[in-house]
Amino acid sequence: MNSVSTLTLFRFSTLSDKIWAFFQMQFAHAHISKTPGLQFYKLMGSGKDLGFNPLPDWGVYALLGVWDDEEYAQQFFEQAAIFKRYQTHSSEHWTIFMKVRKATGLWSGENPFMPSADIDESNPLFAVITRATIRPQNLLQFWRYVPTSQRPIEAGCPGLLYTKGIGEAPLVQMATFSVWKSLDDLKNFAYNSPEHKVAIKKTREIDWYKEEMFIRFQPYKSLGTWGGISILESYLPPVI
Repeated sequence: MNSVSTLTLFRFSTLSDKIWAFFQMQFAHAHISKTPGLQFYKLMGSGKDLGFNPLPDWGVYALLGVWDDEEYAQQFFEQAAIFKRYQTHSSEHWTIFMKVRKATGLWSGENPFMPSADIDESNPLFAVITRATIRPQNLLQFWRYVPTSQRPIEAGCPGLLYTKGIGEAPLVQMATFSVWKSLDDLKNFAYNSPEHKVAIKKTREIDWYKEEMFIRFQPYKSLGTWGGISILESYLPPVI
């Protein structure tokens, strides 16, 4: 499979640009949905601080895409009128190109994330999206536990390069995106963090989610900056 996935984060600084971005959650679909080579996409808001957070971050929005190949993705980022408008209104934007390592579950009833046959074994980076639709009757119990499950991230996880909570709908449809230096760093958080282990156990016992999906990626290229720096530049293998 030659398909690639991208995640773009946009930062909006002024009140007028934040209002513009908020309304694009409704109006941008008419433009994005017609993009050649775009198999699947989600335009999302974000939560404050790290990981899951019920409070919205009105200054950060995200665009996730699955493309037929990298050429279609690059064409969108270089030429699409809607992307140029996002660039004009945003104070900063960052795009990560990724190949799918593994995907389980469903997102809006489908799984568009097909594993890539072109994984670069010299590239140790891992990116993860964990996405869920929370059952309405479980919302209160879920959000009560979130502060506990977030403690390891807030304390600083070894090997964690970046993380952000994103989602289609506040409180109900949430996801986390994270980038790790290596699989060992990811596994150390997933399997050795007491709080995260309890969260996994509760997920099985309580059946919090109506729908869930877990995707592992290999980041291999990035464009733009976040927080004024190119976060992945020193970790990606050199382009030959």
